[in-house]
Amino acid sequence: MKNTGITYTSAERSPVILPEMAELLPPLSAEQLDALEADLIKNGCYAPIIVNEDMVIIDGHNRQALCEKHGLPYAMAVFSFEDLLEAKQWALDTQKGRRNLEKWELGKIALKLKPEIEAKAKANMAAGGQNFRPSEAEEGSATLPNLPSVEKAVDTRKELAEAVGLGERTMGKVIQIDENAPDAIKEALDKKELSINKGYDLTRQLQDVPEDQREQAAVELLEYEKAKKDLKQQNAEIDRRGKVANTFCKAYEKAALLTAAEEDVRCWTEGTRMTPEELQDTVKESREIAQVFAAIADIIEQKILPADWRCVDAGNEENGTQPDRNPA
Repeated sequence: MKNTGITYTSAERSPVILPEMAELLPPLSAEQLDALEADLIKNGCYAPIIVNEDMVIIDGHNRQALCEKHGLPYAMAVFSFEDLLEAKQWALDTQKGRRNLEKWELGKIALKLKPEIEAKAKANMAAGGQNFRPSEAEEGSATLPNLPSVEKAVDTRKELAEAVGLGERTMGKVIQIDENAPDAIKEALDKKELSINKGYDLTRQLQDVPEDQREQAAVELLEYEKAKKDLKQQNAEIDRRGKVANTFCKAYEKAALLTAAEEDVRCWTEGTRMTPEELQDTVKESREIAQVFAAIADIIEQKILPADWRCVDAGNEENGTQPDRNPA
């Protein structure tokens, strides 16, 4: 990759939009696109759109589309690339620093690069080149036993993994999911409802299911996994609430042992030999603690008691009325 130093304005030249470049990365979310649009309208397109020597956009598709939408001028910087594969890898490396891409998203990008990486590997092998060596499958790598696989002249798993910054085993799992997983599992991965490891494990569980039943089995398996996840979250919330309640109980148990008698306070401060600085800190901390307990009292008195049906019932009994617990 080389910056040629050549620049054009949108008034001088029109860029070329190549679908395989425009669709290389996952689309921006609606929120991200709105933020980008607002920034462009307010500040203009201050960063140039990157194009190759054929004027194909390499980086900046969203900015270019929004500029065209609003009639905003933009500049284009011409970069020279060895081939389109190098341009794609450069665009990916540039965007990885700007976006928080999930491992599954990176794996799908790698699969888009797969035909070109395989073609380059074969060409280098045919020419006897040593610069691009296809990786051999390592012992213990991610494979699905007894599943049909696509016949490949070369194994480029290592190169694919390196191209997007994934581990080789993770890339192997992505490949196996892409080749063998039902659509329901892939969609769950796209929605970030599953990790690659979980998607791979579910794909393995479904390998012996007849093909015509595999999609429905995947849906049911995903529903089961979701129920397990929901139950785990509920249990975690129960544990969290229990810990909070325990903390309050302990705090009140200890606070109840204290008395604000001057003699007791002097026993404490003199017995621990508090310095003047420590006494000042203790005054501050005591007032802060008092504010916390006062705030707790306010919450109970103003928020919790009025909403407690037992308190409502007690008030109704005093007034001689019956509570209506089943309103029409």
